[in-house]
Amino acid sequence: MLSTRGSTPTSGARGTARPATTHPQSRDNPDRPHRVAIVGGGPGGLYTAALLKRLAPDREITVYERNAPDDTFGFGVVLSDETLGGIEHADPAVYEALKAHFVRWDDIDIVHRNTRHTSSGHRFAALGRRRLLEILHDRCRDLGVDLRLRTEAPPPDELARAHDLVVAADGVHSATREAYRDVFRPRLTPHRCRYIWLAADFAFDAFRFEIAETEHGVMQLHGYPYSPDASTVIVEMREEVWRAAGFDELDEAESTARCAKIFTDALGGRPLRSNKSAWTTFRTVVNERWSHGNVVLLGDAAHTAHFSIGSGTKLAVEDALALAACLEEQPTLPQALAAYEAERRPVVASTQRAAKASLEWFEDLARYLGQPPRQFAFNLLTRSRRVTHENLRLRDAGFTDSVEREFGCPPGTPPMFTPFRLRGLTLRNRVVVSAMDMYSATDGVPGDFHLVHLGARALGGAALVMTEMVCVSPEGRITPGCAGLYTGRQGEAWRRITDFVHAGAPGTAIGVQLGHSGRKGSTRLMWEGMDEPLPDGNWPLVAPSPLPYRPGSQVPRELSRAQLTDVRQQFRDAAERAGQAGFDLLELHCAHGYLLSGFLSPLTNHRTDAYGGSLEKRLRFPLEVFDAVREVWPDERPMTVRISATDWAEGGTSAEEAVEIARTFAAHGADAIDVSTGQVVSGERPEFGRSYQTPYADRIRHEAGVPVIAVGAISSWDDVNSLILAGRTDLCALARPHLYDPHWTLHAAAEQGYDGPGAVWPAPYRAGSRPPRTGRTDAPKPRLTLHGPRQDV
Repeated sequence: MLSTRGSTPTSGARGTARPATTHPQSRDNPDRPHRVAIVGGGPGGLYTAALLKRLAPDREITVYERNAPDDTFGFGVVLSDETLGGIEHADPAVYEALKAHFVRWDDIDIVHRNTRHTSSGHRFAALGRRRLLEILHDRCRDLGVDLRLRTEAPPPDELARAHDLVVAADGVHSATREAYRDVFRPRLTPHRCRYIWLAADFAFDAFRFEIAETEHGVMQLHGYPYSPDASTVIVEMREEVWRAAGFDELDEAESTARCAKIFTDALGGRPLRSNKSAWTTFRTVVNERWSHGNVVLLGDAAHTAHFSIGSGTKLAVEDALALAACLEEQPTLPQALAAYEAERRPVVASTQRAAKASLEWFEDLARYLGQPPRQFAFNLLTRSRRVTHENLRLRDAGFTDSVEREFGCPPGTPPMFTPFRLRGLTLRNRVVVSAMDMYSATDGVPGDFHLVHLGARALGGAALVMTEMVCVSPEGRITPGCAGLYTGRQGEAWRRITDFVHAGAPGTAIGVQLGHSGRKGSTRLMWEGMDEPLPDGNWPLVAPSPLPYRPGSQVPRELSRAQLTDVRQQFRDAAERAGQAGFDLLELHCAHGYLLSGFLSPLTNHRTDAYGGSLEKRLRFPLEVFDAVREVWPDERPMTVRISATDWAEGGTSAEEAVEIARTFAAHGADAIDVSTGQVVSGERPEFGRSYQTPYADRIRHEAGVPVIAVGAISSWDDVNSLILAGRTDLCALARPHLYDPHWTLHAAAEQGYDGPGAVWPAPYRAGSRPPRTGRTDAPKPRLTLHGPRQDV
C-alpha cells in the first residue's frame, strides 16, 4: 500500500498530493498495463509517462504530442508545496531538477486606486513552462519513454485496440474526450471575461494584482515571476469591456502594446511580449465519467480550474501521481481506473468550487471597487474561500490587524464579535441561529421542547435566535407538528419563551419567522418522510397556481382574490400577536417554495392576472403582505425578509431578479434580506459546497445596497470572520452547527481567546468558559538520554 508523506495511509483527502512509490517494479502482474499510449505532451502527460516507466521499466510507453518541444501556452507555472512534496516522494530526480530552477517569493501585492497593499507569508514557487517541459522531456528520454513530438496521435479507437492503456492528456480541447463524448458526457461552461497570456522581461518581486479603472471599464493584471529575469503577465477584463476598448479589432502585437500602456505603472514602463498569444475565454470542463474501457482522462481533458488560483498544472501533476499509484495498488485495470477517479474527483470538485468563486469574483470586480482599500485587498485574497481570516492571520498578522482596524474592530476583537444595528435593535455580534423547523408543536402551540431548544441556543452566545417558520393559519402549516401564531393560546406560549430569553440571556434577541406553507403543506414530519403527503387527515392546500410540488403531492387550489385578502389578514393578525409576545425582530418567509416564495418564482407562479407574469406583478402579493405586517409591527423593531435568490432550475428566479426583489423589499421598509436559495421546485440542481449561498448575499448587499444575512453551509467561526471582514455579508446565520453545539458562539469566542461584550457567558456557565482538561499534561520530562553504552576511561 502506498502512502503519503509521513507514512500516513493514502485516503485521497482534499488537497493532498498523492505520491507514487519510490521503488521501481518489474512487470509481475499481467493485469497491469504494459503497452501505454499517452495523448498530449504537456506536464500531465509527460509526468504520467515518467512515473509509469519508472514503476515498471519494461513498459512500452509512447507519448504523442502534435506540437514542437518548445510550443507552449503561457509562460510560467506555479506549484504548491503539497504538489512538490508528492513529486519529491515519487521521483527525486524530477524534484531536484525543478528545484534548481524555482523562483520563490512570499508576498502578494494588490494595487488599487494608486495604493499598494502587501500581504506576506504565502510561499509561492514558480518556474518557466518551457523549462518544466524540458525537464520532463529529459526525464522521459532517460527512462526510455518513446516521445513522438510534432506527431498527431492515431484515432482513439485505434490506440485503444493497440494498447493496454490510453491516457488522454490532450487538454481542454481534447479530441479523445470528444470522440467518446456520449460516454464521458462533458459539460463545458464558458465564462464572462477575456484574457491574454503575456510576459515581461523582468521579475516582479511579488505576486501582483493591479486594477485599472479605464474609460471603458475595469481591467486587471495578474503577474508573477517565473525566473530571475522574467514574469508571467495575464490581462483580464469583462467581454463588454474588451469590446468597448477595441481589443476585438487589434492583432497580437497591437494588443500586447496596448496592455503594456494600460499597465505602464506596474511594468515600470517596460514592454510586454507575446508568444502566439490570443485573447480567449476561460471554459470550465466537467465530465460525468473519466474513463471508458482502457481510455482514461487526465488533467485539462478531465477538468479545468481557473488560472486565478493557479491549479491547472498542479491538478494534472496530482492526477498523474494518483493514476500511477492506483495502477500499482489495484489488481486490474478497471479497478485501478475506478479507484483513480474516486480518489481524484472530490479533490478536483473542491478545487473547481474554489476556482469558480475566484473567477466570479474577478468577473464582478467592479462591484467591490468602492470598498475601503484594505477591505478590498482582504476580499481579493479570500475570494476563493481557501484563504481565510485565520489562515491569513497565521501568514501575516500585521496585514490582518490593519484590515480589522479599518473595519472598526476594537483591539483583540474578532470581526464576528463586532456589534451591528438594525433599526432600534443593536445585535452584540454577527451570529444568528438560523430558523430551523422542529416539527414538535401540538396544535400549533410551542411547548417545553421549544423553550429548551430556543432557550439553550439563546444562552449559547448568538446575538439573534430565530424561531422556526411560525405558521399564520392551520392550513398554512407544513406538518401537523408546525408551530403557529393564529390563536391567543399560541401567542401566550411564545411569550413564555421570549420572557425566558430576555431574562435568562440578557442582550440576546429573539426573532420570529412568519410564513405559510402554500403547496408544500399537509405533509409528514420530516423524520417520517420529508415532503410526503400525510397518510390521512390532509387539509386542502392553496398556492399562486394549481401546481403540485412533486409527483404524488396534493394539487393546490389557485388562490382567488378573496382568499388573497384573507391570507394577508392572517399574516397581519399573526404579526400583531408576535409583537405582543415580545419578539425583537420579525422575518417574513418568502423563500423555499412556500406560499409567498411561490408568487415570486416564475416556475411556480403561472397566473395571468395582476399577481403573475412580470417580476413586478409576481412581487405584488408578497409586498402587500409585507406592508400589512410592517403596519402593525412596532416601528422601532426591525423586519427582515428571507428569499430564495435562485431556484437552481432553468427558467427560475435569476440573480438579477433576486437583486431587484431585495431592492424592492428594502424600499418598502425591510431592514435586511436573509439570502437563501432553492427548495422552490423538486427538480432543482443545487451547487452545494462550503458557503455556497454566500455569493448571492454578496451580490445583493453590494448591488441593492441593503444589509444581508448569509446562510448555507457556513460552519466555522473562521468562515464567519472571513465573510464579515471581506464585506460579503453583515450577519451569518448558522443552523446545523447550532444543533451540534448550542454554545457554538461562546465556544468560538473561547477558541479565539476573546472575552468581551460580543460574547457574554451567562453567570452560571462562566466556569465552563475554558475547555476542561482531558488528561494529565504535567508529567515530568526525561532529564537524561543515553545514546549508547557508557565508555569508562
